Amino acid sequence: MSRSVFITGGNRGIGLAVARAMAADGDRVAVGHRSGEPPEGFFGVRCEVTDPESVAAAFAAVTAEQGPVDVLVANAGITRDTLLLRMDDAAFDEVLATNLQGVFRTVRAAAGGMLAARGGRIVLMSSALGFLGSPGQANYAATKTALVGFARSLAWELGSRGVTVNVVAPGIIETDMTKQLTDRRMKDVMRMTPLGRPGTAEEVAAAVRFLAGESASYVTGAVLPVGGGIGMGI
Repeated sequence: MSRSVFITGGNRGIGLAVARAMAADGDRVAVGHRSGEPPEGFFGVRCEVTDPESVAAAFAAVTAEQGPVDVLVANAGITRDTLLLRMDDAAFDEVLATNLQGVFRTVRAAAGGMLAARGGRIVLMSSALGFLGSPGQANYAATKTALVGFARSLAWELGSRGVTVNVVAPGIIETDMTKQLTDRRMKDVMRMTPLGRPGTAEEVAAAVRFLAGESASYVTGAVLPVGGGIGMGI
């Protein structure tokens, strides 16, 4: 059965890989993007997750185009890396506004329709480095670990209506974001990765596809690491 899927931050990297995987399964996929153009072949919708009105407009557009959202993948996120003593309030607040408050807004917008439909899938994109900690990323790590408590609280709130809420925690994945890592930092994290290589966006998408699918109907409140073993046991 074709479902209505909405992926925030879906115009590149992991989000785009998820969009392609879900579309390959026959789902109707809408891609949220803050800037640039939507990828060809998908319904693109402007969605600035820090702006409640933009989020509301995006969900209205998706619902009009392909029906109420059955699957939400909250993937939009940013980094503003710097060491704590150099980090100003703006750098901290901007990451918090996108990576945590933005997820809150998008999940809240999706949850009402899922509760009414007595079913739905919510997948939040965290990070293995959020659990390990990472120098210069106190703001980013704080938001990514916070998503676990958020997801597990919602698993209790929404579970009785058949809505699952889970978290995917990628490790070092070959995306534009990880290209910003220095060679030294990349070597450090590869030494922490038992498989000894970066992952691909498609490997993360496979985990999202599982959690969003019928095979994971009895999985909720879970954290699924996709990091080649980095941070195993989180």
